[in-house]
Amino acid sequence: MARKSDPALRVIESEAMAADEPLSALFLSESLTDLNEGATFLDRLTMEEVTFLRSRANIIRAAKGDGIFHQGDAHEGIYLIESGRVRTYCTGPSGRELTLAYWTPGHFVGGPEVFGGHHLWSGEAMEDCRLLFLTGPVVRDLIERMPSFAICLIDGLVAKGKCYSQLVQMLGTRSVSQRLAQLLTIMGQVHGREVAAGLLIDRRTTHDQLADIVGSTRQWVTTTLDRWQKDGVIALDGRKIVILQEETLENLSVE
Repeated sequence: MARKSDPALRVIESEAMAADEPLSALFLSESLTDLNEGATFLDRLTMEEVTFLRSRANIIRAAKGDGIFHQGDAHEGIYLIESGRVRTYCTGPSGRELTLAYWTPGHFVGGPEVFGGHHLWSGEAMEDCRLLFLTGPVVRDLIERMPSFAICLIDGLVAKGKCYSQLVQMLGTRSVSQRLAQLLTIMGQVHGREVAAGLLIDRRTTHDQLADIVGSTRQWVTTTLDRWQKDGVIALDGRKIVILQEETLENLSVE
């Protein structure tokens, strides 16, 4: 059940000015500077090369909630995100999901395989998406025709490798409380908007979604957020979170 909002926070919606959706990817990371590193992996291509690449791609439109590819399915190619957001996640034997990342325009999804094999995780459209689909044979042909594309692809895979290495490091070296504090700090950077009460994370996020990212349960996330609200670190307004004490929250991510 949604909690009744603190009257002091009622001004949040009116103070938050309309703005374009941040384009940064979102994932658990030790560093707050590498979130969008892979979004420009095709920038070294010339306009002619980009035009040729697009001529070899199939346009895929995915509605919010659609599965784009599924863990265990045969790998057929990679998807370049032109608009919308895509969540990648893996599913354990029990059916429990772990969100790996939210990817935004400029990034590609569908790796690490690029020529064949099977998907190691799944991809889901979080909103209506437009994607360019490059089949494995097309990717191979582009590599052979355009060495610059091969370098671009390596750059993109390096960025993905850093992302998932950071995730493994976070899962292996920080407690769940530290991971949640780090996630909120990252979300403040990616989706933050200054308001009178503090730093508004200007995205409606369910406790289930937070739990899927930090590797916990909705009940635990709810209890922890309630405790941090009582301590004056954050404030909750429906599905939105306001960071009241940024430095304290950052300290919680390492203590």
